[in-house]
Amino acid sequence: MTTIRADHYTYRVRWSAEDAGYVGTVAEMPSLSWIADDQVAALTGVRSLVEDILDDLLSGGEKPPEAISDRSYSGKFMVRIPPEVHRHLAVEAAEQNVSLNRLVAARLASA
Repeated sequence: MTTIRADHYTYRVRWSAEDAGYVGTVAEMPSLSWIADDQVAALTGVRSLVEDILDDLLSGGEKPPEAISDRSYSGKFMVRIPPEVHRHLAVEAAEQNVSLNRLVAARLASA
């Protein structure tokens, strides 16, 4: 069993004009946030909150969400797009002499 660690989670700090402060969030627990006057305090606050939540979940026998960084990825996923977009991308890939997969991967990487 992998030990759940707060420092493996995916944190983000952004300015919020609505809250007039920096908001710290964690991707794996979207309902959590911490507002502070500076970026470091927002990150420290949300990380401390995650540690508290992890302690509560584990002591209650509940399974915390798996950290994105601890997950395995195959490199494959399916996306449904309209046929005309598929056709357009296929033509563009052919014109660039690359596979459709390579064209789409490059577009996603630069997005």
